Amino acid sequence: MLSANHLACSRGERLLFSNLSLSVGAGTWLQVTGANGAGKTTLLRTLVGLSAPDRGDIFWNGAPTRGQADDYRRALLYLGHQAAVKDELTPVENLRLALALDGIAIAPAQAEAALQRMGLRGRGSLPTRFLSAGQKRRVLLARLLVRPAALWVLDEPFAALDTGAVDLVGELIGVHLAQGGMAILTSHQPVPLPAGGVIAL
Repeated sequence: MLSANHLACSRGERLLFSNLSLSVGAGTWLQVTGANGAGKTTLLRTLVGLSAPDRGDIFWNGAPTRGQADDYRRALLYLGHQAAVKDELTPVENLRLALALDGIAIAPAQAEAALQRMGLRGRGSLPTRFLSAGQKRRVLLARLLVRPAALWVLDEPFAALDTGAVDLVGELIGVHLAQGGMAILTSHQPVPLPAGGVIAL
């Protein structure tokens, strides 16, 4: 279970939000909503430990995350709004590198299979710079298939995707929840999932 109590975050001298509390447990998900610049990405980055809150505390399974940073990092998968792939590497190399940074090794064939599932058949060995924005997004989202994690924190996971890919990602999140996983996400698009909790910033 992830929970946060009385969080406050600022950008420069502007207060984005304060006194924000939340919790998400096994099989449940939260959607963070708000206008551009409201602090959605800041909240997600704070929850995963990439930014520090001005005030408040974040807990994983009842204990502060700051005292169990390594265990917490292994338990979560964070995918940011940007594609975060290297143009000079192939999709297979990008996927294997991302996992290696988390201490997880997969064979090239496993990476290729995940990319094919994400609709990138025949493109695993191309330099990523030749892919469209939506295809680069699929390379990033392929981590959902091969990176074990109890908590998924996804910033605009449906951005730049066509209808088929949106449905696929929604299906993957749904399976993750059905298996006892948790998810927190932002989206400016309708989310193809049963109703979850909402945090409005």
